[in-house]
Amino acid sequence: MNEPTRLHIAIDGPAAAGKTTVARATAQRLGILYLDTGAMYRALASMALRTGTEVDNGAALARLLAIAPIEVRLDDGAQLGFRISAGGREFDESELLSNEVTAIVSVVAAQPEVRAAMVGAQRRIAGKGSVVMAGRDIGTVVMPDAPVKIYLTASLPTRVERRRVQLQRSGVDVDGHRLAEEIEERDRLDRTRAVSPLTAAADAHVIDSSGIDAEKVVDAICAFVAEGAK
Repeated sequence: MNEPTRLHIAIDGPAAAGKTTVARATAQRLGILYLDTGAMYRALASMALRTGTEVDNGAALARLLAIAPIEVRLDDGAQLGFRISAGGREFDESELLSNEVTAIVSVVAAQPEVRAAMVGAQRRIAGKGSVVMAGRDIGTVVMPDAPVKIYLTASLPTRVERRRVQLQRSGVDVDGHRLAEEIEERDRLDRTRAVSPLTAAADAHVIDSSGIDAEKVVDAICAFVAEGAK
């Protein structure tokens, strides 16, 4: 399929709804860039842990970003579908999905200074061409003019199982009950934060992927793209 001119696809939704899998597969099918913005916040959270930066100090986190800007490079051979690094150091999936990072990433992402810096970086990426971007404020804040907006959700049991499988694949030990509590708390923090809370854009297509495999979700998204191109 030929790449549409400046096609922007925004995929938002709660933790473990399948955004990463669906966004990556959609980008591959359309032959355009894929970016999981959540990985950028996780990378910053990991840097904060490593440097002893206070996770609720937005100014200090912004300075950390200025010193070691987060860089994203497309690589289909990588576990994530891209490589993410900062200050010359690359992050692997197990580090980004570690319990320690998961415990603080919502606090890090809630800081206004952090979101301003990240949104700026994400918009610069979108400004370079077509992209499928996944996150929690893509359709509402980062790319509000995207012609295709998706709000991908799933039941809590489905999301817990998906995250459990993902973590185990990355070599991270996980307790199912604790994981459910962490996801529910992440949902609460994402939906109630003052800056860019998680919500579906008014013109987003809402897809519940609980009983649908990723390929069918990608089919639906590509159908929306084709409809918009008519």
